[in-house]
Amino acid sequence: MGPFCAGSVAHTHVHSVVQDIIKTKGRAMEVVTHFVNDTVEFYKWSLTIADKRVENWPMMSCPIPTLAISCLYLFFLWAGPRYMQDRQPYTLRKTLIVYNFSMVVLNFYIAKELLLGSRAAGYSYLCQPVNYSNDVNEVRIASALWWYYISKGVEFLDTVFFILRKKFNQVSFLHVYHHCTMFILWWIGIKWVPGGQSFFGATINSSIHVLMYGYYGLAALGPQMQRYLWWKKYLTIIQMIQFHVTIGHAGHSLYTGCPFPTWMQWALIGYAVTFIILFANFYYHAYRRKPSSKQKGGKPITNGNTVVTNGHNNAEESEDGKKRQKKERAKRE
Repeated sequence: MGPFCAGSVAHTHVHSVVQDIIKTKGRAMEVVTHFVNDTVEFYKWSLTIADKRVENWPMMSCPIPTLAISCLYLFFLWAGPRYMQDRQPYTLRKTLIVYNFSMVVLNFYIAKELLLGSRAAGYSYLCQPVNYSNDVNEVRIASALWWYYISKGVEFLDTVFFILRKKFNQVSFLHVYHHCTMFILWWIGIKWVPGGQSFFGATINSSIHVLMYGYYGLAALGPQMQRYLWWKKYLTIIQMIQFHVTIGHAGHSLYTGCPFPTWMQWALIGYAVTFIILFANFYYHAYRRKPSSKQKGGKPITNGNTVVTNGHNNAEESEDGKKRQKKERAKRE
């Protein structure tokens, strides 16, 4: 075979390879296009079974605002520490006091509305289907659940305060996982099932948040409150009990055939299992494992469903104050 023939064969082979690559890319693009189209069609179909009562409520017409806020939150997780890297940490003591006690009020309002509304509507604690009517009590429950969803967005400030105070170690995987997923998942909950058994978990969780943000608010008042805050360990225990109750409640509904959306029940079980695993790991490291000499200064506690303090650790703040004073003296010298 001459050089010309060999070159022709090589050219033909390269051309064949290029054609195969083009065909492969074409098939991949076709698969992606079909997936996107199917997803859009599924979303359009899902809107036909969404709750019409909430479609004109703030943030509920489409998921874009919720997803945008969640993306901004994730961006701040990346940009915030870089912004604070060469800056002094903020104290934010008064801000934290106002924030924590405001969250106490908000969560108390949510728990109160859910309890009174469910009682007036004659809800069952074992099996309660969703009632999509405009009954005053059903709308009251849906409204309280919407506020519960909004509170999950407000809780992004927990992370913001940690980063502004340069408590980067407090922004754990559990912290981010909880905050980011709860806001998105509860948008889904309000869009399709803002009532029925959805009230059960939200009532328990908002009640626990009253205790937790109350704890953080008291801690933010200063060291003189520490003698009254001996019960911080039990906040984590209560949270773990909450997740087990959620699994048992959803499991009972599935076993008895309760006419509440099955997909929601399985989602609750799966989500609760992830938290049990993460919280058990946290509890072991925070309260069971013997701390090393470097860790004896303080232990983290949970915030809401997170593995961190909510922005006020007196020991850390006093230590930070000493460091700042030393730096200022060094600069003056």
